[in-house]
Amino acid sequence: MEVKDSNGTLLNEGDSVSIIKDLKVKGSSSVIKRGTIVKNIRLTDSEAEIEGKVEKSMMVLKAEFVKKA
Repeated sequence: MEVKDSNGTLLNEGDSVSIIKDLKVKGSSSVIKRGTIVKNIRLTDSEAEIEGKVEKSMMVLKAEFVKKA
């Protein structure tokens, strides 16, 4: 399975990515700001999603909203 970021670059386990757009967090009033770095990502079973620790909590992010840092 190949997971690609917004620019089409392949993502691997342990990569660092940057958020390209302000994202609202479901179930919360907080927002993940553009430019936030997510380090040491993990790939999921879905090609469109990755997991990463953002602001001390684990979140699932859509790969279309990140770029490899």
